[in-house]
Amino acid sequence: MNASDRTPADLLRSALAADPARPLVTYYDDATGERVELSVATFANWVAKTSNLLQDGLSAEPGERVALLLPAHWQTAVWLLACSSVGVVADLGGDPAVADHVVAGPDRLDEGRACRGDRLALSLAPLGRRFPAPPEGYDDYAVEVPTQGDVFRPYVPVDADAPALTVAGAELTGSDIVERAQADARRIGLREGSRMLSGLGYDTWEGLSAGLYAPLAAGASVVLCRNLGRLPAEALEKRVESERITHRAV
Repeated sequence: MNASDRTPADLLRSALAADPARPLVTYYDDATGERVELSVATFANWVAKTSNLLQDGLSAEPGERVALLLPAHWQTAVWLLACSSVGVVADLGGDPAVADHVVAGPDRLDEGRACRGDRLALSLAPLGRRFPAPPEGYDDYAVEVPTQGDVFRPYVPVDADAPALTVAGAELTGSDIVERAQADARRIGLREGSRMLSGLGYDTWEGLSAGLYAPLAAGASVVLCRNLGRLPAEALEKRVESERITHRAV
């Protein structure tokens, strides 16, 4: 753990400097059979592109609020780090009617139309595929993000003590997130090389910590599993073995 890290974006920069090639997020969807593995470098590239889309494409400014109507998914993790990089508030499951921007998955598009600002839709399909046509009232994230730059620099330095995340009714600053993530990593014994399997949702701090922030803070990796309840116990144990899991949160 790097004592100088004060925001989640700092944690990602430290991970990139330490070992860009190691796996950071491995994602399974046990309803579709999808498996995606992202190294630190690949994940950071997605974050940089998404941050540029936020800052330049959506003209998002520090302090603005982005309602993330998304499940626990590798692209949601990307958006969380992109929001931190720009300095906007990631409001998980937040009210789109009071948000400046909304990012919605395919099952929450109607809800997201209450946002009067920019709207982006994610298909959440394997390999981040596009929608056949952009949903009404939305731009397709998979169309917009590839053209963004691979290097991101915020126009305004991110304030680590400003609001950064809202989850389950609690608002956290960037430094709050880092301190909580580091404390959780120490409590459960995560360290460099650890592999955390999480089947928890992103609608609570516990799910966010196990499924992203604590492994990131510890120099560990996360195996993020959606629809894990559909996986038979025997198959779960095979996954634990094949993915070299050291810690679980299910």
